[in-house]
Amino acid sequence: MRKDRHNQDQLIIKLSKGNKAAFEELFNYYYPRLYNFSKKFLKLEEGIDDILQEVFIRIWENRKNIHSSNTFNSYIFTITKNLLLNELRSRLNNNKIKDKIFKLSVSKEYTIIQDIEYNDLTEKVDQIIDTMPSKTKTVYELSRKEGFSNKEIAKKLEISPKTVEYHISQSIRLLKDKLKELGLISLLYFYLFL
Repeated sequence: MRKDRHNQDQLIIKLSKGNKAAFEELFNYYYPRLYNFSKKFLKLEEGIDDILQEVFIRIWENRKNIHSSNTFNSYIFTITKNLLLNELRSRLNNNKIKDKIFKLSVSKEYTIIQDIEYNDLTEKVDQIIDTMPSKTKTVYELSRKEGFSNKEIAKKLEISPKTVEYHISQSIRLLKDKLKELGLISLLYFYLFL
């Protein structure tokens, strides 16, 4: 679909009025681009169709708020990126996938880490989390374990998004310091995705 800016604007106007043909044309244009973007982001194809279906459902549901092709491109990619981040967080909360990532993260040069049992390592991290101040621990668990966004956490705990960001950075700093003391700093990135 090669459309100049004017034609793209016309499609957006039609979409905002509920024109299904315009929606279908935009779908046909953006779907392959979003698919390739998603595949690079997730590194595998499983689940991408479901994510993109949700993207286009949201586009259709919010069509009355879409007025310009200037912002539409960034809007559709932002929705996609946010849903991909949710999917990635969900996958990293899956124990089988955690185990797989952990095994991939251990290379031959880290012989000390190779000797550590995964369960012992997660137990150490859980102990570190338990030593965090109450509010920091709560924010961390809502963010990394339950998958809430900063905005959702702020609303749930009746605090500002900036306060949420502060507590998340505090929790990461505490994890980093403690894992460094244990000689496990190379695995920190693994826990930052939890």
